[in-house]
This record gives sequence, C-alpha cells and structure tokens, in this order.
Amino acid sequence: MNIAYGIVAGLLALFYFYAGTLKVIRSRDQLRPMMAWVDRVPLPAVRALGAVEILGAAGLILPPLTGIAPSLAQAAAIGFVLLQTGAIAVHLTGQDRRIALNAGLTVTAAVTIWLAARL
Repeated sequence: MNIAYGIVAGLLALFYFYAGTLKVIRSRDQLRPMMAWVDRVPLPAVRALGAVEILGAAGLILPPLTGIAPSLAQAAAIGFVLLQTGAIAVHLTGQDRRIALNAGLTVTAAVTIWLAARL
C-alpha cells in the first residue's frame, strides 16, 4: 500500500508543485495561454492559490516520508479535492468549459485520500 500511495501521491504532488510554481512566478500574460480563467481572478489570488498548491504538494509527501504527523497527508489530499471542486465551479461559471483535467485531478486526489487512510 505504501508503494501505491507513493506513486499516486508523488505524481499528484509533482503536478501541483509545477502548477503552483507557475502561478507564483509567471505573469498573467504568461499564464493566460494555459489558464484562461486568470483574467477573472485577481493576481494576488492566483499567487495565493499557487502557494497553497506548493504547500499541499509538500503535505502529500513530507509527512509520510518523515513519519511526523502522517495524517496531514490525508488532509492535503482532502484540500486538493476541495480545490478542484472550486476549480470546476470557476470553469463552469466562465466561458471555459474544459474540466476533464480538473475531474481527473479530483479522482486522483480522492484515491490519494483512500490510500493515505491506509498508511
């Protein structure tokens, strides 16, 4: 079970670390081609969202790896399910109806919750 968690959580953390880093360091113009919603959200909120994604990625990996408060990994995965639920709502209320990636990330985070409960 630890190997399955490591693979799923590792891939999820890698995705969120990358996406979060982009949101923190890139300008709105640089983000727009891959994230059409950035024009509808204030830039400080985009930056904060990126920071949350980076911290959540660390929360998926570090607690089980160090053995310190491993339940935080499950909390991070729950946070990602909530984050993607909000992301789907943002996409559906705007003109961008592409939510396949968000749905996939939601399912992956839900599987991570299940696996984290069995660590």
